[in-house]
Amino acid sequence: MVKSMTGYGRGEAVSDSHRITVEAKSVNHRFLEIVVRMPKQLLPLEEKIKGLVQEKVTRGRVDIFISLEENGEKKRLVKVDKGLGLAYYNALRELADDWGIPEKFDLVQMASLPGLLSLENEEDDLEAVWSVISEALICAMDDLIGMRASEGEKLAKDLLKRRETIAAYVDAIAERSPLVVSEYQEKLSQRIQELLGEVQIDESRLANEIAFFADRASITEELVRLNSHLEQMGHILSHDDAVGRKLDFLGQEMNREINTIGSKANDLAIGRLVVEVKSELEKVREQVQNLE
Repeated sequence: MVKSMTGYGRGEAVSDSHRITVEAKSVNHRFLEIVVRMPKQLLPLEEKIKGLVQEKVTRGRVDIFISLEENGEKKRLVKVDKGLGLAYYNALRELADDWGIPEKFDLVQMASLPGLLSLENEEDDLEAVWSVISEALICAMDDLIGMRASEGEKLAKDLLKRRETIAAYVDAIAERSPLVVSEYQEKLSQRIQELLGEVQIDESRLANEIAFFADRASITEELVRLNSHLEQMGHILSHDDAVGRKLDFLGQEMNREINTIGSKANDLAIGRLVVEVKSELEKVREQVQNLE
């Protein structure tokens, strides 16, 4: 199923020690860009998070928001800066020697010196946290992909409808094309007759001129390629993979063919049809920018 690049998803997972909430939001982007916002202590898991997202989507800017709540009280650890303690001890001994004061070191007093002791929370077991994050993230991404698929289905229907409209215009151009040469021949003959009066027209030279015009104004090859592109467009839209770039390229090719038809046909009626086709192709191009 064709997917849009726009979507939103939310997931939540709970363990004995954590509650993880993940929100995933995606918008249009030429390539795949993943931005993760989460608590500082989870930063070592960023590459794993991005890897999981890459398994789910191929294009778009995806913003991942992760919040973490602790369940219950967390253990607190007392950390001792032994190097700083030794520096304090040596400095105090030096002062005692310099000032002639008897050495007397009280452990409680030493412990009150700045920076010697500190309280820290017990570090999270990242592997355990990852199992909770991955569960919430998968849920959020599945939710997001479901929204992208739903939006993509609507876009595909619109594109198929525009494809039919363009095909109808192309058929009208093909139907009109043979008349261009015959009308040119008739107008040229009348013009020559008006200029020459009763003088006999050189039929061979007239035939050469008509043949030259017919060759110059022929749009048969462009019509064949344009119809081939339209058929391919329908085929691509029936696929269940990332089609945005393919359709973008195909739209450029169709635009090139219709521009050539407009410049070669030399006919007012075909010119109007070309304008209609270009208008529809522009709408197709805008819609394709939303597809994965």
